Amino acid sequence: MLKAYACHHARLQSLPPADFTDAVWFDLENPTAEEYALVTRLTGNSLPHYDDLAEIENSARLSVEDDVLTLSLPVVTRVKGVLEDGVCGFVLSPKHLITLRFAPSAVFAQFTSPPPPENVPPSAHLFAGLLEAISDKLADALEKLRTELNDLSHQIFHHRMGSRTPSRNAERELQAILVKLGLDYDSLSYLRDCQLGIARIAPYASVAAPWLGKPVRERLKSVQKDVSSLNEFSTHLTDKIQFLMDATLGFINIAQNSLIKVLTIVSIMGIPPTLIAGIYGMNFKIIPELSWTYGYAYAWALMIISAVAPLIWFRKRGWI
Repeated sequence: MLKAYACHHARLQSLPPADFTDAVWFDLENPTAEEYALVTRLTGNSLPHYDDLAEIENSARLSVEDDVLTLSLPVVTRVKGVLEDGVCGFVLSPKHLITLRFAPSAVFAQFTSPPPPENVPPSAHLFAGLLEAISDKLADALEKLRTELNDLSHQIFHHRMGSRTPSRNAERELQAILVKLGLDYDSLSYLRDCQLGIARIAPYASVAAPWLGKPVRERLKSVQKDVSSLNEFSTHLTDKIQFLMDATLGFINIAQNSLIKVLTIVSIMGIPPTLIAGIYGMNFKIIPELSWTYGYAYAWALMIISAVAPLIWFRKRGWI
């Protein structure tokens, strides 16, 4: 899908296909070969493909040739409420901005831009605005992730305060929390990749493209500072996720140990009655208790006492 925009009457306007020659910004989402060829013909710039943008080498992600910047940025998309990683390409020249995406993005769909200042190329103005919008979305995603982690922390710790015995579904709940923490860690890693990408792009563009103009370079410096603060916050969230995962695994181990402890106590309680029953079940000719009037009740009482006595002892020692 190809969309084109121009700056008319101090605002960003979408253009119909017939007026693409006036476009400043070409936005391609999952472009076809025909759309690649059309934008290349209209702008005179060669466009990278997905395999080129997915390269992880720094030299492959950042390049400049004849005042034309080709930049690759890892981005984050939300699919059915779950964050997934993606890639976005920027081809920036003094006349045009070309963006290449391979997944839907709310940042690009909802992007609006004020009019560019005087002596600032509209393409550079739009490029800085997109980086600012992506940074804002990253901050929103990190804030949402922090809220989710706070809720998970409350589930892990607070509702267990004052409870000496775990609920019947406690282990199942902890396993679900562990899965959620794993998903949050994946989401955070995608956000970190995008932050690191912006941290590389902003200073590189400022140095490699002097035609951007001082106002745009100042905006890119501001974006770089914002991303730096987001990186510190991401580090804090990473540490919190690791702590919550360790705590969750600890509670799961406690629940499993409690089950083993119960089984151990039950088995110990069963040993003395089994021994007594085995003694009186031996086929000896003379067993004095066989002639007792209350021999049967005596055997039962002896087995019950021998089973309850270890339970009382465990209770006094604080083992149960």
